[in-house]
Amino acid sequence: MNLKQKPTGIKRIYLAAGHSLRAFKWLIVNEAAFKQECWLSVVLVACSLFFPFSLLEYVSLWCALLVVLLAEIINTAIEAVVDRISLEIHPLSGLAKDLGSLAVMVSVIIAILIWASVFVEHFY
Repeated sequence: MNLKQKPTGIKRIYLAAGHSLRAFKWLIVNEAAFKQECWLSVVLVACSLFFPFSLLEYVSLWCALLVVLLAEIINTAIEAVVDRISLEIHPLSGLAKDLGSLAVMVSVIIAILIWASVFVEHFY
């Protein structure tokens, strides 16, 4: 497909949304970690509604959860690309996967720090 044939405007947005939805469905079906993080996010968002936080606090809490999901999505993309290139064991392939995993871990630490700071600041 050349550049003149690529969709633009609303059609491009519609098609991109379809690709994103397909990826989301794939993640839910095939990636246990993503599914667990999604369910935990849903539970935490629901639980957070029982507390009288400010709008900024809610946004901070929920964005922290989205950062974890984002990191997991990027980690899975890295793993898919590495596996697509070769299933052969190679130190750089392992490093790429380990770095993706580290990104998820850092995002979880960020989320924990944000959630803890909001609760500590709000209730102590």
